[in-house]
Amino acid sequence: MTNTQNEGFLGLGIAPGLLEVLARLSFTIPTPIQQKAIPIGVEGKDIIGIAQTGTGKTLAFGIPMVQRLAQTADDRGLIVVPTRELAMQVNESMMKLAPAFKMKTAVLIGGQSMGIQLQSLHYNPRIIIATPGRLIDHMERRSIKLDNVRILVLDEADRMLDMGFMPQIRRILASMPKERQTMLFSATMPSDIVQIATAHMKLPVRTEIAPQGTAAELVSQEIFVVRSDLKAAILNEILKQYTGSVLLFTRTKRGASKVTRNLKNAGFSVGEIHSDRSMGQRKEALQGFKSGKIRILVATDIAARGIDVTGIEVVINYDLPDDPGNYVHRIGRTGRAGRRGHAISLATPEQSSDVRSIERIIKMTIPVSSHPKVPTETFLRAGPSNNVVFSSSKFGRRGRMKWK
Repeated sequence: MTNTQNEGFLGLGIAPGLLEVLARLSFTIPTPIQQKAIPIGVEGKDIIGIAQTGTGKTLAFGIPMVQRLAQTADDRGLIVVPTRELAMQVNESMMKLAPAFKMKTAVLIGGQSMGIQLQSLHYNPRIIIATPGRLIDHMERRSIKLDNVRILVLDEADRMLDMGFMPQIRRILASMPKERQTMLFSATMPSDIVQIATAHMKLPVRTEIAPQGTAAELVSQEIFVVRSDLKAAILNEILKQYTGSVLLFTRTKRGASKVTRNLKNAGFSVGEIHSDRSMGQRKEALQGFKSGKIRILVATDIAARGIDVTGIEVVINYDLPDDPGNYVHRIGRTGRAGRRGHAISLATPEQSSDVRSIERIIKMTIPVSSHPKVPTETFLRAGPSNNVVFSSSKFGRRGRMKWK
């Protein structure tokens, strides 16, 4: 191995054996979050890492975890994630590193056979990737103990530490040694979440690659303001304009099923992922999307942080997200690995405040576009009227829109 094969990773404190693995995997240049986080991680320090979705956070914590575990015989690493899809994605990345050091991994997620998971635990895996609920199931069955977990990663930490997950996370933390390394990574990290996180960490080093909530730089964005009854019509026109792979988000499971059914009836190849689908159905849909068998993948926010597919041409927000912070994660599914991407949102006239909430997070104004074939509307807003400029889109319209 020559230095030029992965010279970008030299000087980050990575052991020679791992540098060889990275060279074999053709990883040559670290991303900014990897450049900053890896040296801190291999020293065993606690980290709060903030970076845009799709910037290589998994290797940023995976490399330090594998390197530090390789220096001991019995210690374990635990990676806690919010969704099943993200757990499988993280495991795929860790499986590229761990076997070189004769480490096994285990994935503990709901919707999968408990028997299979018990068997994987029987082989004493050094790295556990888990969703909170299933991890606690195993803790209650006493099929796993966390007393030898010396490295903890909370991936997508803003979601993991929100009020819905916090009781489970507290229970998990209470079962772990206090002497451990803790690493938190996410694209967004509100200040109140940082306060919760730092209560369980020791002098964490905050590493922020981009302002929290920053949308991916290579993703262009636009919004169409349409009546709800015209969403299906404008979606069909958009899908005629874009011919590549499409990831489409709806707000509800019922909405996802309805959109999927309508698209299938229109002749599109489409799959769906949400919590009403079985693990097998979700896995089949994701694999079909990755392989190109399925062109359009319809998902709820359960998939916003668990899909790592390079080459998605456009993300469509058929519904705006309930949580404006999820907008960042949704559109981060396109424009990955240095490629350009595009994000289109459909908003109804009464959703002006929802759009403004998103714009405050991403710190930019999203251009509002019109469509040559489907009537578009203007936002409704109380108070004095304001002028809003909307820019050219792929449909070639440009003009000035007034708030009603």
